[in-house]
Amino acid sequence: MEPVVVLALVAAIVVVFLVASSVRIVPQARRYNVERFGRYRRTLQPGLNLLLPVADRINTKLDVREQVYSSDPRPVITEDNLVVNIDTVLYYQITDPRAAAYEVADYLQAIDQLTVTTLRNVIGSMDLEETLTSREEINSRLRAVLDDATGKWGIRVNRVEIKAIDPPHTIKEAMEKQMRAERDKRAAILHAEGERQAKILTAEGTKQKDILEAQGTQQAMILRADGEAKAVELVFQAVHRNNADAKILAYKYLETLPHLANSDNNTFWVIPGELTEAIRTVTTAFGDQSTAGRPTPAQPGEAATAGPGDTSYESRTPELGAGSKASLDAAAAADEAGRQAAAAVSDAKAEAEAAKSPQTPRRGQTPGGS
Repeated sequence: MEPVVVLALVAAIVVVFLVASSVRIVPQARRYNVERFGRYRRTLQPGLNLLLPVADRINTKLDVREQVYSSDPRPVITEDNLVVNIDTVLYYQITDPRAAAYEVADYLQAIDQLTVTTLRNVIGSMDLEETLTSREEINSRLRAVLDDATGKWGIRVNRVEIKAIDPPHTIKEAMEKQMRAERDKRAAILHAEGERQAKILTAEGTKQKDILEAQGTQQAMILRADGEAKAVELVFQAVHRNNADAKILAYKYLETLPHLANSDNNTFWVIPGELTEAIRTVTTAFGDQSTAGRPTPAQPGEAATAGPGDTSYESRTPELGAGSKASLDAAAAADEAGRQAAAAVSDAKAEAEAAKSPQTPRRGQTPGGS
């Protein structure tokens, strides 16, 4: 019985081995290449797959998800003979597992070497400044070359990015100095522009202020002149409306003379030559008897012979009649007004002299008291 048990156990072990070797479970996003007797047979898809025991075997297991490969910094010479170190980042995806396994021995090393050679060709035709500012152009040219070369390897290059461009240390210092000088230049230009704008605005403000002040002064002078013109016109109309003659105007002239000395700042006066003529006109208007004399009563004979048309009668006898007393009072008032005007002028002159020499006592004051 023992040999039979041993044979049964051996048969069971063989069956289990055959079943285990014939069943393969492939995870999602994985691809397995199967060889039968050393020759590529097929690519297993995700899920449960059956193989022929002993004859089939799995050669390579590939991940078909998008992957990232970062290369080491590589020295590259620019057109202006500067050595820069460039790091690249590669995003790729396996689209054909059979080609990736059998068309190239190591697709990662092949992609890395192709990236380096392409970078040297692209960067060699650019200077340093263009290299630093043309990353998009470099990326697009790298992707075009890599995608064309890796297509037959069953790999699609999605993106190629330049991670860093490191120029030499001396070049970095020179670039920093240049950038600092550019910033200082822009700052100086902006400061000068600000001062220019400030001066322009200040000048415009001053100009507007002067214009507005001149316009205000002009309007004030126009309004003042209009007011004075209207006042003069009203006075002129009032004078002509009341039919005022030269005698009344001379009297108003005498009334105005005392007001010349009212101001405290007046130190010099000019007495017009028309003063005596104005006084003479007023006294004549009110019947001053100092020059013409008192009228004599008319004789009865003369009154009988003289007629209304006799001019000698009008020249000899003033037309006073019952108002002779009022005429004499008016003459006295005119004389008094003339005396007051002369006294006011004299007082004003005395005050002006007293202001110039404080030791001189004023009129009506004694040296010892007020």
